[in-house]
Amino acid sequence: MDFIRNFPFFSIMLAMLSAIITSVLPKKAARILNGCAISVCILLNAAVLWLTLVTGESFTYTMGHFPAPWGNELRAGALEALMATVFSGVLLLSVAGGAGHIDLDIEESRVNLYYVMIDLIEGAMLAMLYTNDIFTGYVFIEIMTIASCGILMIRQIGRTTLAAVRYMIMSLLGSGLFLIGVVLLYDMTGHLLMEYMHESIAALARSGQYTLPLTIAVGLITMGLCIKCGLFPFHFWMPDTYGYSTPASSAILSGLVSKLYILMLIKVYYRVVGAEFIAASKILNVLFVFGLCAIIVGSVSAIRENDIRRMTAFSSAAQIGYIFVGIGLGTTAGMAASMFHIITHAVTKPLLFISASGLSDVSGGSKKFRDLQESGLRNRAAGLGFSVGSLSMVGLPVFAGFVSKILFASASVLNPHKMLPTLIVLAVSTVLNAVYFLRTVIRIYRPAEKRDGEPVYTERLAVRDQRAFVLCLTVFAAMNLLLGLWSTPVTAILTAGLNMFS
Repeated sequence: MDFIRNFPFFSIMLAMLSAIITSVLPKKAARILNGCAISVCILLNAAVLWLTLVTGESFTYTMGHFPAPWGNELRAGALEALMATVFSGVLLLSVAGGAGHIDLDIEESRVNLYYVMIDLIEGAMLAMLYTNDIFTGYVFIEIMTIASCGILMIRQIGRTTLAAVRYMIMSLLGSGLFLIGVVLLYDMTGHLLMEYMHESIAALARSGQYTLPLTIAVGLITMGLCIKCGLFPFHFWMPDTYGYSTPASSAILSGLVSKLYILMLIKVYYRVVGAEFIAASKILNVLFVFGLCAIIVGSVSAIRENDIRRMTAFSSAAQIGYIFVGIGLGTTAGMAASMFHIITHAVTKPLLFISASGLSDVSGGSKKFRDLQESGLRNRAAGLGFSVGSLSMVGLPVFAGFVSKILFASASVLNPHKMLPTLIVLAVSTVLNAVYFLRTVIRIYRPAEKRDGEPVYTERLAVRDQRAFVLCLTVFAAMNLLLGLWSTPVTAILTAGLNMFS
């Protein structure tokens, strides 16, 4: 069992080493190495999850055997290990499901560079989840930002370049605010390791010293990470970023990258600043209000779109609002609901984006709704996949999205002051979700209309012609059903992990 404590470090280094080797490999070898590296990371993190559940405790891994507070540390608990395992699995499936478009959208000489970026995302993701040092977290946030821009602009069409520049500007603004907040905290505490920083901040809070500077520092960190994850009103970069990149990139950026910034924010709240100070600062109330606004604005914006991928992108803005509403409730139940929805979103949004690409493939490459009519019949696997993802987002029973909404509603009851607005917005958003998602599902099965001067698409794709694509959608759909039908074990792990986390 003691040897398993090395696995968080091994998985991070494996991903980084794979990125170095992949940079000099041809396309096919780069794809194989990338798939093997991520698969091994899944197994390593699953072993860490098993260890933390068996022992009921988290553990720290001292880097280079230098003791704290001088050395660097990794920390693993049930929450970090669960997220690392699920996210690594989603990353592998997203790349596999979008592999066909990776070959079509990217020049052959640059495909290996795409897999280098994927390896960097894997390494940065694991480091952000496991690190016990706030400055190390910042370093890997920057690596994540650069790699994310890389998988976006590598397609090299005009819209992706523009989207990448906009995404980079917003991401760098968020990173800068995060770094300023970290510098202020370091100046007041003299520590970078989260445990020691937390002890110093707790002592300062008890003595009443530096209350305003501490609040400003936490506010800067919060704003920086909210910009990076796309919380309203910082969500305007999402439609172009998710809508014009290659499908695998859209799935990764929407399903994983934005959620990692939220998890880093939660780590700062719990492990660095402390839940008591956060509650006293009223920051959660601000996040709660912006979360409610994000749900409504994102849903209304999605209804107004006539492009399937831009509609799905605006839906992501709304789903991020759900997560922040749960955080803003300020209760353990609310946080557990947010964590569950992070997993729900991670397995649903890639399903939607990759399915949408399959529908577009049999519609002349168009993403417009008028051209997608009957595409669910021309590509049955994509149509079924998009339908499952849509029903989950609406909140139909047996799917993961239904459990998420039940958890949010149940958590709101524990906070009487925020219960009514939460329940109202949940109800309104469910109706709005049904409007744009079910409308799209109906449209992709509606018979195509013959229009003068416009082509009628008849191309069909069978399951045998897209085996990896179909396998990817099948696993994502199965994960949705498993989360919807057997949510209790997952929520139990999340609750145990939150107890270890704090």
